[in-house]
Amino acid sequence: MTRNTAERNRVGVIGGGLAGLASACVLAARGYSVTLFEKSPWLGGKAAVLSENGFRFDMGPTILTIPSVLRRIFSEAGRRLEDYLELIRLDPQWRCFFSDGTSLDLIEDTDAMAARLDAYAPGTGSADGYRRFQALSERLNRISQRHYFWKSIGSVRDMIDWRAGFSLTLMSDVLNMRMGRSVAGTVRKFNPDPRVAQMLDHFTQYVGSCPESSPAVLCGIAHMQTDEGVWYPKGGTRAVPEALVQLGEELGVEYRPDTGIKRVLTEQNGTRVRGVETDTGETIELAAVVSNADSARTHRELLREQAPRAAQRFEQRRGYEPACSGVVLYLGLNKAYDHLLHHDFVFSRDPHEEFESIYRKGEPAPDPTCYIASTARTEPETAPPGGDALYVLVHAPYLRPHHDWKKMLPEYRQVILNKLKTTGQMPDIESRIVYESALTPQDIHDRYRVLNGAIYGLASHGKWNGAFKPANRSPDVKGLYLAGGAAHPGPGMPMVLMSGWIAADALDQDGVASKDSRTPEPAGV
Repeated sequence: MTRNTAERNRVGVIGGGLAGLASACVLAARGYSVTLFEKSPWLGGKAAVLSENGFRFDMGPTILTIPSVLRRIFSEAGRRLEDYLELIRLDPQWRCFFSDGTSLDLIEDTDAMAARLDAYAPGTGSADGYRRFQALSERLNRISQRHYFWKSIGSVRDMIDWRAGFSLTLMSDVLNMRMGRSVAGTVRKFNPDPRVAQMLDHFTQYVGSCPESSPAVLCGIAHMQTDEGVWYPKGGTRAVPEALVQLGEELGVEYRPDTGIKRVLTEQNGTRVRGVETDTGETIELAAVVSNADSARTHRELLREQAPRAAQRFEQRRGYEPACSGVVLYLGLNKAYDHLLHHDFVFSRDPHEEFESIYRKGEPAPDPTCYIASTARTEPETAPPGGDALYVLVHAPYLRPHHDWKKMLPEYRQVILNKLKTTGQMPDIESRIVYESALTPQDIHDRYRVLNGAIYGLASHGKWNGAFKPANRSPDVKGLYLAGGAAHPGPGMPMVLMSGWIAADALDQDGVASKDSRTPEPAGV
């Protein structure tokens, strides 16, 4: 089949999550004709919104860090992020509640935080340990910036160019990655107080994985957060996909919501993309495809018929374990709690017991950690006057065959509320609830079509290779690129946005599609 000019120019993006929207914007800014297909009626994926009875909840991600990633995406088109989003800096970043009745705030400035730890855990060396931990985190972040971020990699071989020969800097970077060591072990080496260690474990909250099984290089997240800060977009995190959609519209992206993709079409014995087929049977010829669908489901469902060898090779590279799922309670309160910050963690009594249940036994933790977003203190419009819109997330195992969340939710809801009443210091919370909704792992699986209900894509388990996800550039199918939490560099808002940029950049570098002669001009030109 000879492709016409439109087909040579047009690039398809499957999925309108944050990564898909980012890819579409970058590709359009670089001169490609882009069509984005989304099965749901809304764009933004898990960054959706729930508005009921005067309350407004972000349904998915609630913490925005590393805003420089977003700025880079907007700068591709010569735009300023600040013209599309109003960002509010949050400091303290978190408030932590522990089972001994104490609380501790995480604040940006390292020295100020160390002074706070001296007062909170005197005589434990926690202050000095925190400074040294943050110094390590900064080194790990520098290594990631040199070798890991902003390019398509799927293994340590892709990360470091060994052909460049031996150098002291390269050897130092390899040793400083602390390969073979875990997040939990590294945290406790520097922070002897178990409460402080539990707080720092939860930087891996962003990747939905067990700190005891995740590689130490992920400790670099701590510096990323304290360096660039924690931010709240006015309008909620839903404002981020709305800003990206607006940018894409300005750049000429064609959005097609309510359009599911049944399969990726290939030619040359499944080794090259030629288009997609929609759920309704429509065939669309394309020069290349970026899949923002879960990478495992992309291969198992969208490529299985057209490129079975590529699907088989994907499975043979490694075992792909889903990251954890979660139970989310959306609680509209008629009266806010003054002791909460915007972001809060109500910690479990025993992190090892919690992680053992979720990640090894595959069962809900008997005494879980609850993350709370209390948005009305930053944006009062999210609740009626005097009330609050609480988003409560408890990590749960990804779906197992015996899980029936219709039966499990009522009992586990009570476990969560009891945790908020006790450790969270909200004894009368049930009397304040005037609106309530929930998402279970089954709901997440059905609503977002992720692997076994996993919120965060693929698990980051494995002290040696746990940081690596499938590469953004398919090694098996020319013209296929992967983006999202189940692709490099992994989950979390800034990382999935970065994955979208990387997929678009790899496509552009490869020259698999022709650019539109009607390239949009950057703003102000």
